[in-house]
Amino acid sequence: MTHSMAPTNTSSPTQTGGPRRLPSLPPATLVKWLRELHLIREFEVRCMQSYQEKKIGGFCHVYIGQEAIAVGCTAAVRPEDPIVTAYRDHGHALARGMTARACMAEMFGKIDGCAKGKGGSMHMFDRPNNLYGGHGIVGAQTPLGTGLAFATKYEDEVLNDGKNRRVTLCFLGDGAVNQGAFYETMNLAGLFDIPVIFIVENNGYSMGTAINRGTTMSHDLCIKGRAHGLKEATIDGMDLLAVYHDMHALAEWCREHSRPAIVDMKCYRYKGHSMSDPRKYRTREEEERHEANDPIGKFERVLLDHGVVNEGSIKEIMTSCREEVRDAVQFSNENAEPPMSDLYTDVFVEPWGRFPGSSQPTFTGGADNVCTFRATDGKEGLV
Repeated sequence: MTHSMAPTNTSSPTQTGGPRRLPSLPPATLVKWLRELHLIREFEVRCMQSYQEKKIGGFCHVYIGQEAIAVGCTAAVRPEDPIVTAYRDHGHALARGMTARACMAEMFGKIDGCAKGKGGSMHMFDRPNNLYGGHGIVGAQTPLGTGLAFATKYEDEVLNDGKNRRVTLCFLGDGAVNQGAFYETMNLAGLFDIPVIFIVENNGYSMGTAINRGTTMSHDLCIKGRAHGLKEATIDGMDLLAVYHDMHALAEWCREHSRPAIVDMKCYRYKGHSMSDPRKYRTREEEERHEANDPIGKFERVLLDHGVVNEGSIKEIMTSCREEVRDAVQFSNENAEPPMSDLYTDVFVEPWGRFPGSSQPTFTGGADNVCTFRATDGKEGLV
C-alpha cells in the first residue's frame, strides 16, 4: 500500500505490504465474507440470465470479478459510515446488508424493491444501512459522497460538539477520474479536511476503452489526488485480505485525522461493461489470464489452508447462496408492479416528496402510501 503524508502533497510516499496471514477475527466473520463473495457472484449470474429473459429492463452492469472490493471495503468500515457508489452497484448493496429479495425485486422493477421499482439496476439505495446509491451519471456520486462526509463531520464536530468519528466511502470507476466534477470535489475535500475516501475501482477499461488510451498517468491514478493533498493507497482489489487490511488502516487514519484519501484499487471485470457489451476490445486469452486470479478462489484457498473451512462447508455455502438467489428471483417474478399512482409519489414537489404523501419502501418498514388516486372526468388525477 502506498501512502502520501497528507495534508501536504510534497512528502515522499511510504511502502507497506499486504497481509501475509489471516486477520485476528473470529472464523465466523471470515466465513461470512466468503458467503458474501459467493452470494454476489451467484446474484450477478442470475441477473444476467434474467436480463436475457427480458425480466430486467434498461441497463445492467454486473460486478463479476470485483466482489472482493465491495466485501473487503464494507468490512473495513463501520455500519454508521456512509457508502455511495456508481451504477455497478448490486455487489455493494448486498455487501452492505441489503436482502437479495429487495435487490432483485428492484432489478425487476417491482414494488418491494429497495426503491419501490423506480430505480432499477443502477439505483440501489438502503438508507437503514447507510448506502446512498447507485448513481447512473459518471462521476456524479463523487460530490455527493463528499457532501455526505461533510454532513457527518459537521454533525459530529459541531452539532454534537465532539470529534469526527465517521468516514465516507465513495466508489467510482477509472473512467470517472476524467470528469471535471471529480477534480472540483477533491479540491474541496482537501481544502476543508473532509473525511471521504475515493475508491477508484480500476478494472482497466472505461466502457470499451483501455485506460492508457483515455487517461493520463494511467499507471498511477493516485497522482490525481496527490495534487490536492489526499492520502493515497494502491491496493490489490483481487485479494480480499489485502483489501480489508489496507482499507481498514486507511479508513481509521482518515477517521482519526478527518482527512480525504484516494485509492487506486486494481481489479478486473470478467464480463463486459454492460449486458450489451460484446467485449471485442479484449482477447479471450486476456480474460482467462485474469480469471485464473479469481478473488473467490484465492480466498477459499487461504481459508482451506488455515482450516477455517473444508470442501464440504464451501459446497454448503454455495448451495445456500444458490437457494437464496433462486428465492429472490421467484419472489421478484411474483411481486406486483408499482401502481400508476406511484408516479406521483416520492418526488420533490410539494405536497409530495418527504412531506405529506410520501411513502417508504416495504423493506425499510415504511408505512403504506397515503396518497389517494382517482379518475376525474375520465382522466386520472391525484386527490
